[in-house]
Amino acid sequence: MSIYNKIKWILGILIIFVLIITTNLIDKSNFTRIKNTVTNIYEDRLIAKDLIFKVSKVITEKNIAYILKEESYFKSKNSILNENLDSYLIRFEETNLTKEEKKLFIALKNKIKNLIVIENKTDENFLKNSNSNYLNEINKINNILTELSIIQVNEGSRQVAISEKALSTIELFTQMEIYFLIFLAIIVQIIVVYNNPK
Repeated sequence: MSIYNKIKWILGILIIFVLIITTNLIDKSNFTRIKNTVTNIYEDRLIAKDLIFKVSKVITEKNIAYILKEESYFKSKNSILNENLDSYLIRFEETNLTKEEKKLFIALKNKIKNLIVIENKTDENFLKNSNSNYLNEINKINNILTELSIIQVNEGSRQVAISEKALSTIELFTQMEIYFLIFLAIIVQIIVVYNNPK
């Protein structure tokens, strides 16, 4: 084989070599992107779960104060907790919500508004008389919070499964490319070292 032919072969194989390295780097970039995206989504799930817990804690506190007829609670502490609830809801809305979460979130906001409307009508009879509407709203809020909490766990698990599948696919292609590169390197060595007796 002439030097010219050897150079053609080497250049052809080097082009393939460069293409494979490029695709490998692209795969690695995709791997990093998937990893970062899944991490962010999962962190949103954790943040949402924490916010659900905080809202639940405030609602439980309101429920206990109502059941114990703590008038001082509704006169002093309740307005601060309502502001906290509002900030939790705003922060929750900033997380990545699924369609089901959006529906539940809208329902949650409406139920909390209803609860606050009932509290704002506070007069002497609010705590003295049994107010089934108030307790019903609290129960409905707790049910929505439970559903939202379940969604966080399920969505987090689903995202982890998707990422693991994508990562295993990328790893498989990366290994195939490495084996192909080794094969090409051997071919290049044979072409360069091999001398045609003619």
